[in-house]
Amino acid sequence: MAHLTSMLGIWNSNPARHTPAEDLQGLVAGSLIAALGLYFLAQVGLLTGGMAGLAFVLHYWSGWSFGLLFFVLNLPFYILSLRRVGVDFTLKTFLAVGLTSFLVEIESRFLVIQSIAPIWAAILGGLLLGFGLLALYRHRASLGGLGILAVYVQDRFGVRAGLVQLAFDLCIMALAFAVVSPSVVLYSIVGAVVLNLFLTINHRSDRYIALR
Repeated sequence: MAHLTSMLGIWNSNPARHTPAEDLQGLVAGSLIAALGLYFLAQVGLLTGGMAGLAFVLHYWSGWSFGLLFFVLNLPFYILSLRRVGVDFTLKTFLAVGLTSFLVEIESRFLVIQSIAPIWAAILGGLLLGFGLLALYRHRASLGGLGILAVYVQDRFGVRAGLVQLAFDLCIMALAFAVVSPSVVLYSIVGAVVLNLFLTINHRSDRYIALR
């Protein structure tokens, strides 16, 4: 019993390192919450920043599956992740992206939202994405793409990941004007700001020792 609880992290004697079981629950929980945030945004035709935002833009423009686009667009960034961040981070991120992509596609089978105001969807979607990403970051993973770059820049140069992500998000929002209405972009910006402020305030590698 002691061995089992230790493996699960209940009696983890090293607070600076997560056990495999702790990492697994963190990846699953983070992916579930992030997928729910993306689902809220999709229900009212909103988008977000980062690679998910680009996947949304292409999804609204082409009608192709968001989950598939999100998974495929992230593939090139794993090269950077392997070279700059490490195998462990890359594998965890690959699993998180794959799981999140799958969950977004099947979410409607378990949850049907008949009506929600765009501004509320933007705020809730942004917060849920923030909580999901925070869980993934704290287990040395991300939702790939620009998140990989953001975490690398934070670790290498000390610029917070949320601020790095926000800069890229503004570029994604500019592209969105080509495929959605200005009001949709405005609501989406609200969600992106909520997401990135949440990460900027809550994600600091010097505060959370398990990231070292």
